[in-house]
Amino acid sequence: MICSHLVNLSTLLGAVLSWGIMWPLISKQKGVWYPADVPSSSMKSLYGYKAFFCVALIVGDGLYQFLKVTYVTSKSLHQRLNNKVVTNKVTNRDGMASLEEIQRDEIFKSDNIPSWIAYTGYVVLSIISSISIPLMFRQIKWYYVIVAYLLAPVLGFSNSYGAGLTDINMAYNYGKIALFIFAAWAGKKNGVIAGLVGGTLVKQLVLMSAELMHDLKTSYLTSTSPRSMLVAQAIGTGMGCIVSPLTFMLFYKAFDVGNPDGYWKAPYALIYRSMVILGVEGFSALPKHCLSISAGIFAFAMLLSIARDILPRRYAKYVPLPMAMAVPFLVGGSFAIDMCIGSLVVFLWEKMNKKEAAIQVPAVASGLICGDGIWVFPSSLLALAKINPPICMKFTPAS
Repeated sequence: MICSHLVNLSTLLGAVLSWGIMWPLISKQKGVWYPADVPSSSMKSLYGYKAFFCVALIVGDGLYQFLKVTYVTSKSLHQRLNNKVVTNKVTNRDGMASLEEIQRDEIFKSDNIPSWIAYTGYVVLSIISSISIPLMFRQIKWYYVIVAYLLAPVLGFSNSYGAGLTDINMAYNYGKIALFIFAAWAGKKNGVIAGLVGGTLVKQLVLMSAELMHDLKTSYLTSTSPRSMLVAQAIGTGMGCIVSPLTFMLFYKAFDVGNPDGYWKAPYALIYRSMVILGVEGFSALPKHCLSISAGIFAFAMLLSIARDILPRRYAKYVPLPMAMAVPFLVGGSFAIDMCIGSLVVFLWEKMNKKEAAIQVPAVASGLICGDGIWVFPSSLLALAKINPPICMKFTPAS
């Protein structure tokens, strides 16, 4: 209900293409394209096609967005360096800055954060990470962490600037690039864990730089002290260090997380694992024709993304989103049906009373999310106690 109709219909299109057409056709090639005696969850069977077709869509769309944002960022920086861009101030009819903006500037600049805090904090945290991360993951060498922390400031600046211009945070694409680099660097023995940890480390460093800029922008617009905002972030981070691991362990103990055939599939975990396996083992791990079809899907995703930018708006708004199409490839078709039911409710509501729908839809959607989220806690407690629902439902063919 919160997502746009285009996002929801794109997921439905992805579900139809994958579960309605591609998987049934590829399943008929069992024993020809891939071994018949290999489990379906293996990368060398049908799951290999599912994972890498999904990855091809995501990487194709992500690569185009990455190149686009890089171009926009470079062009804007070049213009600024050549003094071709004039600072855009909120002005009145006389061309003077508004009183409200002058007050914001004064508040924002009067309580600034000393640069030495940032530099000292970065160095201290990089030293702590270089010691602690190799202790937690023996496949990671201390110099992998140092390289990640050296790359992060340059990538973080580019990502923050690009996110400010385009409102697109490309941290996950930087993480994917780093994932392949660390996986290939560590080799077959340690590459899977090293790629996942190293790529995530770079992704998180780059991600937080853009998120911090968003928060500083919020503090500026709301006339909040930047120092107060930083203190609040530190408190929130400290709470997250306790709450997040406990929440994860609750889920991990109570549910079958990561099972491709289960309810909690953790699709992006499976996608990133597939990427890192490709980085370590190369294309030899893929079943027959998987690479060539993935290349076609990659090109298809790039073409869709290009079409959305070059077509007139009245046509571009109907071009499906490759990133949304990719999710049902692994999650399943039921996810797309859920999304489209919510979209249908919004569509009908807007037809009956558009003004009321604009106000009420976010509240109803938030209530659904909140109710579903709150139920997870008692559900996990029941699962930990080995208490299962007393109802079993099964659908069988009429024959």
